[in-house]
Amino acid sequence: MRTMTAAARDQAVTAPDLEAADRVGVQLVRFMRAINRAKSQLSKHGPDGLERLGYAVLFSLVRDGPQRTGKLAELLHAETSTISRQSRSLVAHGLVERRADPIDGRACVLAATAEGERVFEENRILRNRWLAEILADWPAEDRGTLTDLLDRLNTGIETTPRQTADQK
Repeated sequence: MRTMTAAARDQAVTAPDLEAADRVGVQLVRFMRAINRAKSQLSKHGPDGLERLGYAVLFSLVRDGPQRTGKLAELLHAETSTISRQSRSLVAHGLVERRADPIDGRACVLAATAEGERVFEENRILRNRWLAEILADWPAEDRGTLTDLLDRLNTGIETTPRQTADQK
């Protein structure tokens, strides 16, 4: 990751860069509103009675493998107590299990069960069908470009520290 001083950052960003960033920002706000609207249509609970945050925990465990509660809280930008509550619900539903941490046997990690993976896969298929309908009339090249650009944007967001006002 490249690092710059605040002065170098200020000099590197031009007025056209800021205008382009503003246009992207407006589209990101629209995107987040659209996603939130789609999620709200599902209600607070998903088809299996789990809260949406529970699915985010399950997604992380299926995608990234077993994790400690603190790491999940960090990944999902949530309080550890919130993740603990969600984890208890996921364990009660048989979607997640607690295992001894292979690095520190005194601690435990959470891991998706076979049933958790099945529920996750079922929901992934539903999401993919919804997105496929939305993108059905897009040329394949545009769909590929969108995927590449979202990956690039997400990588940039994940690897660039957020500058606060007092860092300027």
